[in-house]
Amino acid sequence: MQIITLNLNGVRAAARKGLFQWLSKQSADIVCVQELKAQTVDLVDEILAPNGFYGYFHCAEKRGYSGVGIYSRKQPEKVIEGLNIAKIDQEGRYLQADFGNLSVISLYLPSGSSGDHRQNSKVFFMEKFFPLLEQMAASGREILLCGDWNIAHKEIDLKNWRANQKRSGFLPEERAWLSDVLDKVGYVDVFRQINQEPAQYTWWSNRGQAWANNVGWRIDYQVATPGIASKARKVAIYKAERFSDHSPLIIDYDYCL
Repeated sequence: MQIITLNLNGVRAAARKGLFQWLSKQSADIVCVQELKAQTVDLVDEILAPNGFYGYFHCAEKRGYSGVGIYSRKQPEKVIEGLNIAKIDQEGRYLQADFGNLSVISLYLPSGSSGDHRQNSKVFFMEKFFPLLEQMAASGREILLCGDWNIAHKEIDLKNWRANQKRSGFLPEERAWLSDVLDKVGYVDVFRQINQEPAQYTWWSNRGQAWANNVGWRIDYQVATPGIASKARKVAIYKAERFSDHSPLIIDYDYCL
């Protein structure tokens, strides 16, 4: 089973940059996408159901904003849109697809970088989501949360960590929250389970020469319960082509849907 996660920074823009041609050549069973910046009524068939995939979406109420999706070669038995928390669900940040005992979730945490009001929304999400993470971990199901968490967990996970300690995405309280998800609740950062090397980034600012100089952040994750995490065999960040200001995170699992 191969799973790809990617923040698109606009699904139509990513399509124009060749995302779906690239995807047709991959072995992915499931692709989790974030930041659609679109409503389904605005999307052409190539985006709604790429060749070989079923497409599922949870769009934001606000046009051109947020939204998550899941593409799957196998039809899920159940799809859940949102968390039944209106303030979160109106922004389209959670989509779950169930396959047997495995739940794959496309997740998009708010970014707090545009001001205190958005940081407050991020804190609200984290506070509401943590007990749900605990419930899912205790459910007996295998859980795989794929997406843009908008948090660089450790110093190794961003280039200029010293200069960003007071910036949203690397605040001590955000990092501590993610540590609790992993260390106290028991989820696994699947990429870091296999690759502990520095300079493994998934997002680069459009300012300056961030991409050219690999001045990035690792904020896109596949976070899993221990059972499915133990099945991971190969991880990669795809950088040969650019479809977004994020890069696809690709993980292969020794698991059959």
